Amino acid sequence: MKNIQEAHRYIDNAKEVLRDKAGKEEGAYKDRKYVKMAGHTAYSGVLVALDGLFGIKKKGRKSVLWYQEELGKLDRKVLSTFNIVYDTLHLSMAYDGNLSVDIANVGLREAEKIINWVETKQELVSN
Repeated sequence: MKNIQEAHRYIDNAKEVLRDKAGKEEGAYKDRKYVKMAGHTAYSGVLVALDGLFGIKKKGRKSVLWYQEELGKLDRKVLSTFNIVYDTLHLSMAYDGNLSVDIANVGLREAEKIINWVETKQELVSN
C-alpha cells in the first residue's frame, strides 16, 4: 500500500501547486508553468498507483497503450476514467498548459477515483 500513499502525496502536491503558485482569477489559472507542473505531478501519481497494482518495480514507464490494454482487461469503466485522466492531466494540463480551473478539477477528481480503485483492488488481493 506504499504506492497508494505515494500516489495520494502526488495528488496533494499537485493541488498545492495549483493553489499556492498558479494563481486563480475568474475560473482560470494565471501561470501556465505551474498548471503544467501540477498536471504532470498528478498524472505521475496515477501511474505510481497503477505501477503498484501491476507489480512494476523498475524505473521507467510503460507506454500509455500498455496501461490502456492492462486496464481494459481488468475493468472497462476504469479504463474510461484513465483515458479522461490521460487527456486531461497529461495532455491538456501537462503539455498544453490549459488554464481552466474546471478542467484541472475534473482531472484531479478522476485521478483520485483511479487511485481509490487501485487501493480497493489491492485490499481485496491482500485479504
